[in-house]
Amino acid sequence: MTQTDPAPARFAPTGTGLYAVFTAIMAVVLILSNLGATKGVTFGPIVTDGGFFLFPLAYIVGDVVSEVYGFRASRRAIVTTFALSVFAALCYWIVIALPGAEWYAGQDALVRTLAPVPLIVLGSLLGFLIGQLANSWLMVRLKRRSGERLLFGRLAVSTLLGEFLDTLVFCSIAAGVIGITDVPTFLNYVVVGFVFKSVVEIVLSPVTMWVIGRVKKAEPAYAG
Repeated sequence: MTQTDPAPARFAPTGTGLYAVFTAIMAVVLILSNLGATKGVTFGPIVTDGGFFLFPLAYIVGDVVSEVYGFRASRRAIVTTFALSVFAALCYWIVIALPGAEWYAGQDALVRTLAPVPLIVLGSLLGFLIGQLANSWLMVRLKRRSGERLLFGRLAVSTLLGEFLDTLVFCSIAAGVIGITDVPTFLNYVVVGFVFKSVVEIVLSPVTMWVIGRVKKAEPAYAG
């Protein structure tokens, strides 16, 4: 290897506890963002949903998993997250269907909050699946070409692709659930979601890179 050759890409095994922690964080963030997404939110002319501040965290964690553990491990974390999200939606459906006590007065509010979640989960499943897999695939592919160099570039490019696909698919399904019915408002919803999530991830890239560096040091495959 010459001095100009990049250091070969390395990936850590998933047998350590850190991978499980990141998978759990990804799942919790997705479940909470699905709940928050049932509420339409406006900031002046900006249209979004109540889960807008949570969802970028799932992608940041996904970037850490992809960079440190590789595409196969990232795919497994995504599938696990999906399964837990579906399980949560089934639990909501059961809770709604259970007969309420005579003194319980919150059924209508419960239905308004939790009943739309299955559709939100459907949009999230498709969007998150397509977006996260595209994000992880591109990030790992770029890493195999550049080795351990150019981490910020990998984060930025994969983020733009993943967030665009994710936002487009998710908003197409979620828009009707939160009451968006006209094209201008829908385009606002898509553009704002894509720009916000992408900007947050890119702005937080130094934090993501710091976490990646710490995890690599903690993993024997990198620290050794």
